Amino acid sequence: MTSTQLVLTDDQVDELGRELDALKARVVADLGEADREYIYSIIKAQRTLEVAGRALMYFPFIPPAWLAGVGALSVSKILDNMEIGHNVMHGQYDWMREQSLNSREFEWDTVCPADQWRHSHNYMHHTFTNIVGQDRDIGYGILRMDRDQSWNPYYLGNLIWAGALMALFEWGVMLHDLEVENIVQGKRKWTDIKGLAKGMWRKARRQVLKDYVVYPALTGPFFVTTLVGNVSANLIRNLWTFSIIFCGHFPSGVQTFTQEETENETRGQWYLRQMLGSANITGTPLFHIMSGNLSHQIEHHLFPDIPANRYPQIAGEVKELCERYGLPYNTGSFSHQIGSTWRKIARLSLPNFLVADDAQFSVKVESKVAA
Repeated sequence: MTSTQLVLTDDQVDELGRELDALKARVVADLGEADREYIYSIIKAQRTLEVAGRALMYFPFIPPAWLAGVGALSVSKILDNMEIGHNVMHGQYDWMREQSLNSREFEWDTVCPADQWRHSHNYMHHTFTNIVGQDRDIGYGILRMDRDQSWNPYYLGNLIWAGALMALFEWGVMLHDLEVENIVQGKRKWTDIKGLAKGMWRKARRQVLKDYVVYPALTGPFFVTTLVGNVSANLIRNLWTFSIIFCGHFPSGVQTFTQEETENETRGQWYLRQMLGSANITGTPLFHIMSGNLSHQIEHHLFPDIPANRYPQIAGEVKELCERYGLPYNTGSFSHQIGSTWRKIARLSLPNFLVADDAQFSVKVESKVAA
């Protein structure tokens, strides 16, 4: 497939960085009561849905009520995971100085301990975004998601491993910081991860007891139907979060980088990497809320600590910057992005010589040479 290359000078990239810094400064200066009301309205909705969902589990003999309970609990878990937990733990609401929304204190309704997620996601992923060999979110140590990842016969099961990760996504996220593939390969000792394992055990035990023992037991004779309802809600949340996250990172056109390319990276070059290594999803305001506004993954990678409800407001300016500098603004419908992602998963299950490279665009940064 034909590839095109855009050449930008150091000065152009530095100016891009200054424009994005200025955009962030304007948003931060404008944060206030409206943002506070927004996040508390989402928290209120999430808690209301959870209470309603768990209450409706007491009526399994009325199938529509039970199904409504599963739906309400599923949406509650999605909101807790995406629009609340993910965003709060990014420090998006630390400026409010309220303990319940403090990024270092917050704990979410999933098996992954918050402190471990902050390391594997906030630090590792957002610092080394799409750098092959450093960003472990490229395949999560399970999948082959880039041509520069060495192929071996294990990856013939790429679609199977991706399906399993999607269904068990919260558990995959929990195990992420362990670097299981490095333990298997002998690069990391079990003694190195003893503390991590203890933290995972404590958090996962509480979650399993809550969803699969305590709440089902509280419904008495309806234990089994409540258990099935809770399993279903967690499954729905896992399928949704996997799909949104993968749509933001792996559709066709999203680029990866080498460690050599990113050495001595400037602020502008870091911004450039975020823009080229992300993709957006178009949708309604409700869709954006349900995605934790990660449907604006480009804006999130640029400004991970800005309240996510602001991403739709600045998306137009970011797109205009891309157009002005000749950069792609990778966006599309959910069906388009998820289809593109699964095609990539299937294609990369095969060795490179059997499949064409879908890379179509790259950027080269050159120092300005005096005349």
